[in-house]
Amino acid sequence: MTRITIVTDAWHPQVNGVVRSIDRNNTELRKMGVDVTMVTPQAFRTVPCPTYPEIRLSLTTPRRFAAEIAKGQPSYVHIATEGPLGLFARGWCRRQGLPFTTSYHTRFPEYVSARLPIPSSWLYAIVRRFHNSGAGCMVATESLARELTERGFVRLMRWSRGIDADLYRPRDKDFLDLPRPIFMNVGRVSVEKNIEAFLDLDLPGTKVVVGDGPQLDALRRRYPDTVFTGAKFGEDLARHYAAADVFVFPSRTDTFGNVILEALASGVPVAAYPVMGPIDIVGSHPVGVLDEDLRTAALGALEMSPEACRKLALTYSWQAAALQFLTNIRIANGERVANAPKIAQPSAAE
Repeated sequence: MTRITIVTDAWHPQVNGVVRSIDRNNTELRKMGVDVTMVTPQAFRTVPCPTYPEIRLSLTTPRRFAAEIAKGQPSYVHIATEGPLGLFARGWCRRQGLPFTTSYHTRFPEYVSARLPIPSSWLYAIVRRFHNSGAGCMVATESLARELTERGFVRLMRWSRGIDADLYRPRDKDFLDLPRPIFMNVGRVSVEKNIEAFLDLDLPGTKVVVGDGPQLDALRRRYPDTVFTGAKFGEDLARHYAAADVFVFPSRTDTFGNVILEALASGVPVAAYPVMGPIDIVGSHPVGVLDEDLRTAALGALEMSPEACRKLALTYSWQAAALQFLTNIRIANGERVANAPKIAQPSAAE
């Protein structure tokens, strides 16, 4: 049996794209008969991350970590994050002589530089060394692969994302009884998401922010006309998505943007900056508007077809993404994979 141990510093109860992606990927891998075990902060004593207390940093020792990862008797190891557990996993694999893969989920240097006066070039040197020491580094988009290649990253492999199209689907717009049009953002309410760029826009109707995070209380005080719902989950979250008229994605630092797919699957067009993530998903498809003037993008997206949004979202599959992940791991470990599937999402030009 194929046994994969995934090591991640980001895990429940955190609510973010990294956790959701790994969780759903694991579900599909298990359907394929893969034995997946996890090493997460839940197994260790933790302390809150400075400036971001919702993230817990694990406190452990090489010996304690080795005992935990050995429980899964892994034939393959995948390291999802560059945090304390990721570093312990890297050291353990090197001592065992076991190849490992990594994934680049977050633009960590930009994330840290937004909070602390540390040059991003220093941070990229650290992150590059971490990922280049593995047998392969998985990235979600072609534009991220190009950027990291220019920064000296090697052995990059594509691992896309999927969408739960049964949960996220067009629904009754009357779920939210608010002046229209409704412009919505969903995600972490934190500085790197650049939410103020959305909230500062002069737009008709109502702005709605769905999510929780360290900036929530401050933004509620600063923008009293915006509807802040707090975090939503499952059916409740899906109903909120579907009730919007435009999904506004102001982030300039995300590497993909799972929330973009969730909005599109709900039949809601997207307004965003022409940056990594939106370029890869929306591109030139008639499902949204990408513009450095976010107000222009938001108003223009009102003219997009909900049917086209849904159609594009349905081209993304978690089953395909999980198979891509598994194939990457086998290739990185030197296996010959017959008829290796080339699972790629549509390019912006298609």
